[in-house]
Amino acid sequence: MRKILILSVLIFAYTAKSQSINDYYKIAAENNPELKAKYKEFESAMQRIPQVSSLPDPNLSIGYFISPVETRVGPQNLKFSLSQMFPWFGTLKAQKNAASLMAESKFQTFLNTKNQIYSQVASAYYPLYELQHLQEIEQENIKILESYKRIANAKLSNSRGNVVDVLRVDIMIKDAETNLKILKAKEPALTSWLNSILNRRFDEKVVISKDLQIIDLPLEYRKDSIAKNPLLQEIELKKQSSGASIEVAKRQGLPKIGLGLDYVVVGTGMNNFSNSGKDAIMPMLTVSLPIFRKKYDAAVKEAELMQDSYSLQKEALENKLNGNYYKLLFELEKEKDLLELYDNQVKTLNKSLDIQYAYYSNASLDFVELLRMQQELLKYQKLKLASISTYYMKLAELDYLTAKQF
Repeated sequence: MRKILILSVLIFAYTAKSQSINDYYKIAAENNPELKAKYKEFESAMQRIPQVSSLPDPNLSIGYFISPVETRVGPQNLKFSLSQMFPWFGTLKAQKNAASLMAESKFQTFLNTKNQIYSQVASAYYPLYELQHLQEIEQENIKILESYKRIANAKLSNSRGNVVDVLRVDIMIKDAETNLKILKAKEPALTSWLNSILNRRFDEKVVISKDLQIIDLPLEYRKDSIAKNPLLQEIELKKQSSGASIEVAKRQGLPKIGLGLDYVVVGTGMNNFSNSGKDAIMPMLTVSLPIFRKKYDAAVKEAELMQDSYSLQKEALENKLNGNYYKLLFELEKEKDLLELYDNQVKTLNKSLDIQYAYYSNASLDFVELLRMQQELLKYQKLKLASISTYYMKLAELDYLTAKQF
């Protein structure tokens, strides 16, 4: 009996489907150089924290009197000075908070890049799924057409058919063989694309899941998770860092206090005083006078404006993410409806073709109609595959938007 390829769609839960692609997510997370670079940026930002939360280095100076200064107790020969400046109370803590928040924003950048890489893996993986199944469909189509050709030749030899039927099916076979050749030539390009994301050899074998199924998503699928999107978290942390920078700028406009100690080496004097030759010690207190206020006021204003900017950026991004969310939900519903249509069309055409094939084998039914129905079936099988691939790519976009963790 004639064999017609039916695109089987086995019942898998979405988590089971994800497991088949999760291996590639893991490989990408471990190997992708772009992702590694973003993590290095985060680690680099973390090194900023001890830099801004530490005291400035103390100053040590040594002075030698070429012409010793004579004093009552003797000549001053050598002078040592040690001093340490202290920023105003809370300045170092504020600087640490600002740097810590900025480093956390870099980590959110890393998380966003990871989610982007996952989305890229999906955008390469599912076209490969579609391509490999298209090859199977085309191969089966060639087998079916060749069976038609054998029957047409048999009927021609029995004077029950005509040569035009043989030529028609021969043309369709050549078309199908060319399509299959193109599909096979396309596979290395898609494989290379996926392997480039995984940072592997371009020709390394990629194993694709055999069957996928469209699933019903719950109402408002992961809607609340939009707020967890790393891009939003990154902007929020930058906004908080700007708030901390306002405090830093204000405190930098306050006096800095310095403590120091001078030690003077005194030689033996010519007079026979009791303190003759005794070294001198002098404690010192230094206070900076931040009287030129423009630079400090400008620093505060700069941080305030950046905070306002981040607030507006976050609002704009929230609007964009919410708009994309509902757009993707519509597209997923559309693909699900189309798949239901294509699935019904394939089932109906399969039944019709079984009947048409039997009639043609035993009677002089119009061969053109049989070929037309076969091509109609092929069209809907391909549309069904494309719909499955598109559905999962859109679902991957939605998972990226809602920061789904795998």
